[in-house]
Amino acid sequence: MNKPLRRIAIFCGLLVLTLLLRDNWLQYVKADSLREDTANRRVTIARYSTPRGDIIVDGSPITGSTASSSSGLNDLKYKRTYKNGPMWAPVTGFASQAFGATQLENLEDGILTGNDDRLFFRNTLDMITGKQKSGGNVVTTLNAAAQKAAYNGLKTQGGKGAVVALDPSTGKILALASYPSYDPSAFAGTSDTDATAWKKLQKTYNPNDPMLNRALRETYPPGSTFKVVTASAALENGLYNSADQATNSPLPYVMPGTTTELKNEGNIPCKNATMRIALQFSCNTVFGKIGADLGNDKMLAEAKKFGFDAQQFTPVRSSASVFSDNMNQSQTALSSIGQYNTAATPLQMAMVASAVANDGKLMKPYMIDKLQSPGLDTISQTDPQELSQPLTSSNAQILQSMMETVVKDGTGKNAQINGVTVGGKTGTAQHGVENSENPYAWFISYAKLPDGSKPVAVAVVIEDDQANRDDISGGGLAAPIAKSVMEAVINSKK
Repeated sequence: MNKPLRRIAIFCGLLVLTLLLRDNWLQYVKADSLREDTANRRVTIARYSTPRGDIIVDGSPITGSTASSSSGLNDLKYKRTYKNGPMWAPVTGFASQAFGATQLENLEDGILTGNDDRLFFRNTLDMITGKQKSGGNVVTTLNAAAQKAAYNGLKTQGGKGAVVALDPSTGKILALASYPSYDPSAFAGTSDTDATAWKKLQKTYNPNDPMLNRALRETYPPGSTFKVVTASAALENGLYNSADQATNSPLPYVMPGTTTELKNEGNIPCKNATMRIALQFSCNTVFGKIGADLGNDKMLAEAKKFGFDAQQFTPVRSSASVFSDNMNQSQTALSSIGQYNTAATPLQMAMVASAVANDGKLMKPYMIDKLQSPGLDTISQTDPQELSQPLTSSNAQILQSMMETVVKDGTGKNAQINGVTVGGKTGTAQHGVENSENPYAWFISYAKLPDGSKPVAVAVVIEDDQANRDDISGGGLAAPIAKSVMEAVINSKK
């Protein structure tokens, strides 16, 4: 070969080598980043080229897909639909051609679109047989009757609020409701109508912030419901050994290092009261002093065992509830009655009630029971997992007896259910500077059946700016909703 031809051959070889290197760089090294690039419209087109799989509750889909009629971007063939969208939005999140996806729709997008690596062999078989590619299903732990009771209860009450119900023995989420809510179907496409619906839901234009998942993402002062955690700390640290032992609780009680009295609500029997009586009447002085006597470190350690100061993943992320560190005795006293810096999500307070009901064992909360292939084969199954042991079985049973007294003879009577033993705790938490705004109404509870099983634990929070301040209480506003949710779970098991 002469010299000019050799040079041309070498040059062509280098070009081929460069092309091969470039091709491999794009296909293997850059594949993930290109696939996830928001500017890569092919990914979006592929996501909506086939119907999505469904999110399932009690064996029935609460989602669907329909042929898209959006103008302009008609290359997106299918868009998402939702059944009872506002009721289920805190569970499903949304999948929108224009605005992306959130919550289960986002976290399990691979399964729902059929693009998950675990569906490779199924997709390959469908390609060989010429069958249209389809998505798998996400089967939830939710109880439809409980969710309906929770959402309708909040809607009837009005204002804002949230409900979470758990199965104490497994951690399964049975209800997860937030109000006000939104319909994800309203902006599932790309039309001007979808864009207008989206805009109306944004907090800038809607101060009620309907897209906020109050069950998982909002933290509230838990008020007197936190006294259950404080009572647990007292028992676990040996400060008191029974529900009926007199406490060292003077009246009036001046918080350590201050000249400020910690007040009770009304003329109630709190002086040296037993913890049972103190929980029944919700004595601030008794539980505030318990917190101060135990100190910040012991109270913080117990709160963390219940899940405070840590995010929860259900798999949807829940904001971390807060019990502060480095507090003095008076600050610890206030925090121990659910005020000062203490803040909790409704999920967190449902976890508190659940751990007490489950004889001291806290199970990890979760809302996905299993993932299915398009052929309904199980891809993965969630196994219940113990998260922690906040209190011993014997101490949990003491605390159960105290909470059952609250419902039988105390502030939680509105949660009583015929033939069922109910334990609970009300809470009315201060809101605003110097308690200037209407307080939050809380109720946490569990139901115990005659056979000893405890199928459900519930937390309800209500924030109603329009209500008469004197009418706001956990027992008055929140307890009836908790009762209806517990009844729904119980009746669904018959």
